[in-house]
Amino acid sequence: MKLTGAQILIECLVEQGVDTVFGYPGGSVLNIYDELYKSSDRITHILTAHEQGASHAADGYARASGKVGVCIATSGPGATNLVTGIATAYLDSVPVVFITGNVNVNLIGKDSFQEADIAGITTPITKHNFIVKDVKDLAETVREAFDIARAGRPGPVLVDIPKNVTAEATEYEAKQIDTAKKGTPISAESEAGIKALADMIRANQKVFLLCGGGVLLSGASDEVYRLAELIKAPVGCTLMGTGSFPSTHPNFTGMIGMHGTRATNVAVSESELFIALGSRFNDRVTGDVNKFCKTAKIVQIDIDAAEINKNVRTAHHIVGDVKTVLQRLLDLIEGSPVDTVEREKWLGAIQTLKMPVRALRHNGFSPKAILTEVQNHLPEDSIIVTDVGQHQMWAARYYEYNLPGTFITSGGFGTMGYGAGASMGAAMARPDRKVVLITGDGCFRMNSNELATMQHYGIPVVIIVMNNGVLGMVRQWQTVFYGKRYSQTNLDRGPDFAKLADAYGLKGYSVCSLEQFDEAFTQAIASGETAVIDCHIGCDETITPMVAPGKPITEFVLHEHEHSDQQK
Repeated sequence: MKLTGAQILIECLVEQGVDTVFGYPGGSVLNIYDELYKSSDRITHILTAHEQGASHAADGYARASGKVGVCIATSGPGATNLVTGIATAYLDSVPVVFITGNVNVNLIGKDSFQEADIAGITTPITKHNFIVKDVKDLAETVREAFDIARAGRPGPVLVDIPKNVTAEATEYEAKQIDTAKKGTPISAESEAGIKALADMIRANQKVFLLCGGGVLLSGASDEVYRLAELIKAPVGCTLMGTGSFPSTHPNFTGMIGMHGTRATNVAVSESELFIALGSRFNDRVTGDVNKFCKTAKIVQIDIDAAEINKNVRTAHHIVGDVKTVLQRLLDLIEGSPVDTVEREKWLGAIQTLKMPVRALRHNGFSPKAILTEVQNHLPEDSIIVTDVGQHQMWAARYYEYNLPGTFITSGGFGTMGYGAGASMGAAMARPDRKVVLITGDGCFRMNSNELATMQHYGIPVVIIVMNNGVLGMVRQWQTVFYGKRYSQTNLDRGPDFAKLADAYGLKGYSVCSLEQFDEAFTQAIASGETAVIDCHIGCDETITPMVAPGKPITEFVLHEHEHSDQQK
């Protein structure tokens, strides 16, 4: 059948199982939006307040659903407003297809109205991007974009479509598309590497497992659990690996790195065999890379060969999907069990280093106390979304994540303003779960305009603003490293977030005590509607421990006992 480019695009989205897209219309995508109007029974379009919000919403949708997210924007400023969201998805390996309009093909390169070379701009922050200049190429290009986005190490792909291409017509042939993520077969080289790793595990008693984001992306949490119990190994995680291993499991030691726990950072430094599962060893994980894990043989398992030996030199590595590799490794270990006597002794010693972070109810109105109350009121499968800063680390450290996919944050790019859009996307993807956004006053004011989107579509997100009146993480650095010279970090200028919520037709609460918070949060969760809880906390709250940038991860400049609300 003969269809226009805009019609072909819609049909290709339906082929891929897309039922929800996020975006913002404009001149270059009007043909696409006209077809979206006609196809509203097949695809739900969420009109956000800003293109950046749409980009983060598609990202959050992808993370929560396990599907490819989709975002649409017009040419020029519409497209460039996506750049931060594209980079966020790229650094965290999130599969999103970004569809941008462009001026007519004959106007490209002439500085036409609302023209931008978005393909050139986004080349460093996409897995791949396309400019479709012939409508005959559109269907296969869109299909390829989705294949690339979900294959191997996932990531964003951009498809730029000039306006005339969406208007022109060509023959279209529908295809049955298998959208299931394909397993990666084990190569002969990887098979040999897995056998060698099994021998290394048997030969070393102090084995430490680190879960990165790759564990979640490959769905390997069950395999990590089995391996940890089988070899009696302590397990830590990166920020992006949070939720990949149960926080309440006795083998779990917590997060690694700059804001990692003492137990994890010390265990890593004492280990004989350090196995990194789907982690790319960024600087926040390693600290001083020359002093990182010096006593251990480092093993890296990652699906992306480009990440092997990029930041840390390994003694052994395996290129492959974490789940597939661990399944084969478990076969070998279970076939010839390891001795666990000495392993259990070391595991016990590491466990003594763990400091409780939620053991007692705190009298003061602190982040730790707030997050304890949140945990007490939510089902275990609830999704916690965060912005970036102190509140992000509080949420990672003080909340217990026992199920995969229950923690969503911007890790690699550290994008302030990420949370509003991402929480909307997560809530759209998982209407069966409670979604809570933990944000700060600095982050929330960046994209609080998305309250309009939540209100209009009835997207139920409970937003908790850790309002300390400052840019908390920057202030913490200024306190520790800059002699308390608080340059441009005071946010004593409003708004009143509870009143802002009211202005958008939403319920807002302003709370200053744990009792007030408990009442507000109980009401907000029970309502099943979007609500904003403005929590007025002290400006000197810190996230501890903390390692100075570029220093060994065992050299803490702030310790747990120095936290203002730590049990004395």
